[in-house]
Amino acid sequence: MDYRSVEEFENGVIIKEVKNFQLEHIFDCGQCFRWHKQENDNYIGVAFGKVVEVEKREEDVVLYNTNMEDFKNIWEDYFHLQRDYSEIKELLSKDPLLEKAVEFGYGIRLLKQDPFELIVSFIISANNRIPMIRRAIEKISAKWGEELEYKGKKYYAFPTIEKLSTAPKEELEDCGTGFRAKYIKDTVDKIYMNKTALEDNYDKTYDIDWIKSQEDDSCHKELQKFMGIGPKVADCIMLFSMQKYSAFPVDVWVKRAMQHFYLAPDVSLKKIRDFGVNKFGQLSGFAQQYLFYYARENNINVE
Repeated sequence: MDYRSVEEFENGVIIKEVKNFQLEHIFDCGQCFRWHKQENDNYIGVAFGKVVEVEKREEDVVLYNTNMEDFKNIWEDYFHLQRDYSEIKELLSKDPLLEKAVEFGYGIRLLKQDPFELIVSFIISANNRIPMIRRAIEKISAKWGEELEYKGKKYYAFPTIEKLSTAPKEELEDCGTGFRAKYIKDTVDKIYMNKTALEDNYDKTYDIDWIKSQEDDSCHKELQKFMGIGPKVADCIMLFSMQKYSAFPVDVWVKRAMQHFYLAPDVSLKKIRDFGVNKFGQLSGFAQQYLFYYARENNINVE
């Protein structure tokens, strides 16, 4: 466990003596799209139908707009606070090449996000830039999600499966999803129809809970049966919402980091993924996040 204790106050909780927890490392390492840095360096985000503000105060972490019940039911898991990241970092740092990236992103934690939200969000992310991804997700949430309020400002929960199943493809396009709208529509329809199907028509292929329960390799294959989900997007969904820590998503930054630290520059994305999974095993996903953050923040390039 990476904290000593938690105390409740009028509109939040204080998590005492939290280790391995830096706000910008967690929220700016490519794993989430609905957290925004404030002028006071706090972050405000929406997850699991809640708005929460996070402040780092020396060794403590303060969560505003929440309570002890939500901390135990949502945020302790969401921030992966039961996992000892010091042990993970010690193991990964035995690799002298990776040690530099681990030291740089020392406060990274892998969030435990909602699988349905992540499936839609990372379909939107394919061949897309982060500002555009964020904007599309916010528009979808504002149109079909539940309205929330915090400090006099409106926020929106990510839509439920039921609600998003009513969204026409054209209106999804209007939210800035472009060619991905048809992928979102097809995927959401399959998940919804499977969820509401009678027993005779049930198809586990599109059951998110069943997919999540599979072994890592099987989970990776099953996710790719959805339209718009390839190997990298499947890895992201597995890693950031399904606790499959052998996943190793390879994007341009991870490719550059792996080329910079380990590999010749002409290897394929699949070979980079296979190399990462074989090298780091069940800690591959953690290694990926340290490498991604290091490469992007230092603008690593390979000649």
